[in-house]
Amino acid sequence: MQGFSREPGTHGPVDQVPPEGLRKIYRWAALIAVGGFLFGYDTGVVSGALLFITRDFRLSAAEQGTIVSVLLVGAMVGALLAGRLADAIGRRKAVALEGAVFIVGTAIAATAPTYWQLLAGRVLLGLAVGAASATVPVYLSEISPTAIRGRVLSANQLMITVGILVSYLIDLAFSGSGDWRLMFALGAVPASVLTLCALLVLPESLPWLVRKGRWTQAHEVLALVLPKDEAERVATGLRHRDGGHAPRPGWRTLLGPKVRPALIVGVTMAVIQQFGGINTIIYYAPTIIEKTGLSASNSIFYSVFIGVINLVMTIVATRLIDRAGRRTLLLVSLAGMAVLVGLLGLSFIAGWNSELSLLCMILYIAAYAGGLGPIFWVLVGEVFPPSVRALGSSTATTTNWICNFAVSQAFLPLAAAIGQGETFLVFAAICLCGLLFVARFVPETKDRSFEEVDAALQARFGRSGPAGDDTGRRARDRSRI
Repeated sequence: MQGFSREPGTHGPVDQVPPEGLRKIYRWAALIAVGGFLFGYDTGVVSGALLFITRDFRLSAAEQGTIVSVLLVGAMVGALLAGRLADAIGRRKAVALEGAVFIVGTAIAATAPTYWQLLAGRVLLGLAVGAASATVPVYLSEISPTAIRGRVLSANQLMITVGILVSYLIDLAFSGSGDWRLMFALGAVPASVLTLCALLVLPESLPWLVRKGRWTQAHEVLALVLPKDEAERVATGLRHRDGGHAPRPGWRTLLGPKVRPALIVGVTMAVIQQFGGINTIIYYAPTIIEKTGLSASNSIFYSVFIGVINLVMTIVATRLIDRAGRRTLLLVSLAGMAVLVGLLGLSFIAGWNSELSLLCMILYIAAYAGGLGPIFWVLVGEVFPPSVRALGSSTATTTNWICNFAVSQAFLPLAAAIGQGETFLVFAAICLCGLLFVARFVPETKDRSFEEVDAALQARFGRSGPAGDDTGRRARDRSRI
């Protein structure tokens, strides 16, 4: 928890959490990251199910597209509402409610007798996906000691990739029977696990309890991971520092000069993650595979292959993120993505060997999964002040979903207008712009408290940290490295 990391002004900050406490934090992270699994599962399962839904409901091309895209629309709304919800009722109850919406949406989709009821189920699933994608990184950030925060926050993206891979495997397993209802229905299992764990197992976020002035509960949460005397000391220090009930922040707070650098970083990284072309590369993967003449031309089977690459490289990123740092992985990832998607575009334009196109595509996916993919979600949980973390995460996540929808709708018309290869060159240019943005404006957040991250952010945006704050000056010096 942020209360477990070094925070200026805390009376006797906790430098280390005992091993038993760390094990509990890892267990909580694994349970809450089931929300990430559902994000991946419900966005991925439709790719195989749609083949059989189209047959049963005799869908037109437009109706097929709506079944897929309506989840993105729901996710935009869910992400937008999630910040206010998590601030109002707490992170734990918000996640439990999101799990319940997953269950209801799954039930409606799996039993839908008509196209319109299936659409309603997909809208509810979208609301839950969007809300969970905004809430889970906030909770993970707020239960994480500084030294392991990167690994804990990476659990979200790791479980997203696991969810996608499992959805592809489920699609493959039921492709023979064509039972798309069961493909959807199995999502109720992790949704039930998430809801029950949020209600019965997970503690509330310590920073949220502190801001609400719930000191008895805050002490109980500290006692779960710290020895009794240490928990009492930290709880007393937090109470002396933070005093009473904090007012609920509004949207205007995000635009204030103090928070604006974090907002710019969160929103810009959301845009770069989507407009870098990852979803459209995956969309074109079966076409590229088909040109190579490989036997893996079946789209569902090939999706499994893509899912494995995505998962393996996300695991690599999770192992490296608290060692190499966020900034280093981002720079390497964006540089690799720019080069590889540029080469992919040239291969289409020049008609190069199709095996080279396939190699570029696979390496591009690996570069994305090893850096930009997971680190966006890590930064969302790290750069915003604790008082507006849920609201900031909600804003950045909503931007991510809006861009996801925009890219999915614009790609085919753009490719038809200027050519497939030229469109990939546009993605390369966006990745290059992202590389320059990270180099100039995104500080390293590894092993830093929020105060240090904030001071580094302010320095990169040409602003001074708090007057007389030696920690801020040290962070600004380090941010220039």
